[in-house]
Amino acid sequence: MTDTISAPIVPDFDGADCPAPTSSTPTPRKLVIICSKGNLDMAYPGLILGAAALGEGIETHLFFTFWGFDMITNSRMDHLKFNPLGNTAMHLVQAPNMPLPALMGAIPGMTGMATKMMRKQIADLEVPTVPEMLEQIVEMGGHLWACRMSFDMMQLNEADLYEGVEAVISATDFMELSEGGQIIFI
Repeated sequence: MTDTISAPIVPDFDGADCPAPTSSTPTPRKLVIICSKGNLDMAYPGLILGAAALGEGIETHLFFTFWGFDMITNSRMDHLKFNPLGNTAMHLVQAPNMPLPALMGAIPGMTGMATKMMRKQIADLEVPTVPEMLEQIVEMGGHLWACRMSFDMMQLNEADLYEGVEAVISATDFMELSEGGQIIFI
């Protein structure tokens, strides 16, 4: 038994064949980013991707769960840290071309030093802070959602959350809003 494809075949990026689009009308794009981590270095990928998508006119939703709640919790959002301990991809440089081994992250005070260095690098690049990025995303029409289970586990009140969060939603609600969207898990 062979499968037949009714659409014409066009080359894909890698040269393989794939079906051509069947409609000349582009479907609206939707991006859903699941933000599950609250470290400083893990906050920015989702925020930057969200802002970039909005800049391209893509409907964008950010869903905050587990430690990603640190990004939208008023008392924590300005105090995200970068922990170099166990980070195998860490490239913290102490002196010219002399990287610090990741094991150095176990030394007391290293998280504070690494966080300070990362904040300076971010500021030097004129990248907005986490609260400023959230504000920009909301102003651009992005949607911020909080996970019900994580919210309940952390015993938070809605007043604890960044004002741009639209609602605390369940996993079922998330399934509804993410339908048809490209999902990125960070």
